[in-house]
Amino acid sequence: MDIFHLDAFLWRALLGGIGVAIIAGPLGCFIIWRRMAYFGDTLAHSALLGVVLGFLLDFKFNYFEINLNTLLTLSTLFICIMVALLLVILQAQKRLATDTLLGILAHSVLSLGLIALAFLQGEGLRIDLYGYLFGDLLTITETDLYWIYGGGSLILLSFVWLWRPLLFITIHQELAQVEGVAVTPIRLLFMLTVALVIAISMKIVGVLLITAMLIIPAATARNFSHTPEQMSIFASLIGCIAVIIGLFMSWHWDMPLGPSIVLGSSMLFMFSFLFCNYLPS
Repeated sequence: MDIFHLDAFLWRALLGGIGVAIIAGPLGCFIIWRRMAYFGDTLAHSALLGVVLGFLLDFKFNYFEINLNTLLTLSTLFICIMVALLLVILQAQKRLATDTLLGILAHSVLSLGLIALAFLQGEGLRIDLYGYLFGDLLTITETDLYWIYGGGSLILLSFVWLWRPLLFITIHQELAQVEGVAVTPIRLLFMLTVALVIAISMKIVGVLLITAMLIIPAATARNFSHTPEQMSIFASLIGCIAVIIGLFMSWHWDMPLGPSIVLGSSMLFMFSFLFCNYLPS
């Protein structure tokens, strides 16, 4: 595949995938450090409800003629933020562990999404969810790129401000609280950031695979990183390489693009794992 002679839709796919990979890198590092992979899965499940809600609003109440892609992104972001806020509220009680709460929320929002989908189909609206479940990067539009790079710029700027306190909380939350760090607001901002990334990344690898895009490049970078900052940068670079590998496999062997990107990430992880742990130095 000659990168200098790509069609316009392939350029958009490449730019969109790289934009998501750059954003997901540092975010995925904190998800791994804070052992929040299940939280990412919960938000990914809730994204399905957001997609169905967007179709419902477009089908029933879209008086303002908002573009469907924009409406789907906004509705998914709204649902993800509501789930993140609900988790923070529920965490205030001490009876149930966080993983139990996440299990309840994940299955509840997924069930609501499936019920809402059945309701829409009963109304005569047929929705093909394949692209939203597994990604449809080749249909990405310029509006999607604006969402990715506009939202991504806000996320990266917020991370510059959040980096030190969030890292402090991750290392030792009780000590950070004693030192005056606003633990709960910082945790909430981090959760909302994850929600924003999942909402704008939904079209890249799909709601079922977005957590893999967050975790696998960061886990790969962890194998040969020596500082948090180094791991964050490497995670973004590895994510970009995975996007290129996935696009190459999809184009040459007619493979679905979203899963191909995740497969590329997995291949890079296995190579780094074997290289760092089993090959002679």
